[in-house]
Amino acid sequence: MESRKGTEDRKSNGLRVIIAGGGTGGHLFPGLAVAKELLNRYPGSEIFFVTAGREMETNILADAGFQRATVAVEGVKGRGWPEALKAMLKLPYGFGQAVNIIVRFSPDLVLGVGGYSAGPVCLAARLIGVPVAVHEQNSFPGLTNRLLSRVAHMVLISFKESRDYFPARRVFLTGNPIREDFLEGNEGKGKKSTSFTVLVTGGSQGARAINKAFVGALEIMRHKGRDPEVIHQTGEKDFDWVKEEYHKRGLRGDIMPFIKDMRQAYLRADIFLGRAGAGTIFELAAMGKPSILIPYPYAANNHQETNARVLAGVGGAEVLLQENLTPERLAGLLTGYMDDLGALRKMGERARTAAKPEAAKAIVDHLEGMLSGL
Repeated sequence: MESRKGTEDRKSNGLRVIIAGGGTGGHLFPGLAVAKELLNRYPGSEIFFVTAGREMETNILADAGFQRATVAVEGVKGRGWPEALKAMLKLPYGFGQAVNIIVRFSPDLVLGVGGYSAGPVCLAARLIGVPVAVHEQNSFPGLTNRLLSRVAHMVLISFKESRDYFPARRVFLTGNPIREDFLEGNEGKGKKSTSFTVLVTGGSQGARAINKAFVGALEIMRHKGRDPEVIHQTGEKDFDWVKEEYHKRGLRGDIMPFIKDMRQAYLRADIFLGRAGAGTIFELAAMGKPSILIPYPYAANNHQETNARVLAGVGGAEVLLQENLTPERLAGLLTGYMDDLGALRKMGERARTAAKPEAAKAIVDHLEGMLSGL
């Protein structure tokens, strides 16, 4: 493939960039933040996303207006041997698709953002001669990025705790990019309601354990005369039964399968209750939002607990393991914070110290350096 564009050529004509990966919003949203920073810096750029084709990914990218393609690839780790074998048999076809995408789009660089769909795309790009960088969102790196770090020109990390898992000379700490609207923070915004408000989510796909425990906790609190306002993202699968439980138990709240405007939800909330994906950690930090984090216990290498401990380590969150999650325990914690708003305010201030508002800009800076040095 021909040599990379010079600096002036990039500024005048833009870049052609493939961003590969996904599987969850936690992988995809950082890629979108980097894409927007690239377009801000190089207005003529073309950004092409390659994912595994989940409906959520397709919808998010369609709404954002980016070109996209899919590769036939599935995860292997954590599956039984028949499923793992079936997934491995798809790899040659998925790799062939990736080669075709690289040749057809002819990118200046490829950025892998985690998730198994990044694997064949980044590997194909490297073999063809296209510069490759990978970004790791979590404190404990995923298998795909650990493997790709051996062939990538550069590894970009969100947490300093993941540095030891990658080749030292090619690792740069950038933080995890989040959507632009979160970077405005919440200073001086104020709440429209004077009631104590709890924001509950289980991530983009919901969480059955959190939904059950919170509904029970809310009922306990109501019987004790504590009736907070609630914003509850249930996930698509749990929406109907959660809504029915609210109705049967005489509870109130804004209940929805998915929250599109998360910034507004954060602004309304006094405290966040939910999972500890990397994107959530950095959103909470940017917004200065106190939280009770319940890490997903089956996340690869338990990375959500590691993520949560980072924010808790600066005093910006409380960690409640799912094995200890009961309606009674949750009701006690929430009631305690309702009675001590000063502690809650300090937790939010400490959470803000972990923010990395320049993460997307730092990643693009490093990508520029990578291109200039090749």
